[in-house]
Amino acid sequence: MNKIISIALFLIILSNSAALAQKKAQSEVVAKDTLKSIDIDPLTPAKAAFYSAVLPGLGQAYNKRYWKIPLVYGAIGTSLYFYLDSNKKYHQFRDAYKRRLEGYTDDEFSYLDNARLIAGQKFYQRNRDLSSLFIVGFYVLNIIDANVDAALMQFNVDDRLSVKPTLYQNNLNFKTNVGLSLNYNF
Repeated sequence: MNKIISIALFLIILSNSAALAQKKAQSEVVAKDTLKSIDIDPLTPAKAAFYSAVLPGLGQAYNKRYWKIPLVYGAIGTSLYFYLDSNKKYHQFRDAYKRRLEGYTDDEFSYLDNARLIAGQKFYQRNRDLSSLFIVGFYVLNIIDANVDAALMQFNVDDRLSVKPTLYQNNLNFKTNVGLSLNYNF
């Protein structure tokens, strides 16, 4: 009877040690992932575009491209300046022409005839309209730039992925050959 108890006890200890050894082996087999995963937010480009639509340059600040903000305000501000200047001069020529039609000749453009006043009106009206198109164009370009920049920030461009041109010498005729190598380091 003692033999049966000792054999049973031996089998229990053996089975427990085998189970513990399997658990240790399983825990040692698990490898840690060394790559850092970058979470991609699909709403980031839309959010940057919305910010730029609300206030020009805010989308560039959201993308942390602060150097683009003066370019945005410079383009829109210059176009706005030329719009306001052309609009002011258009109204000056128009008012002078209207006064001339009413019979007054004491305006600031008394040295110009009626044809020149009409030509001045058309010139400044055309410049005003072009300036308004530039304002709208730069505003839309600001929104598109913020959207595209936010979308491109999510692409993987690290040092492990590279395309490098290489020059190597041909062993048969000793001429230099040009090649292109695509490398990905794991």
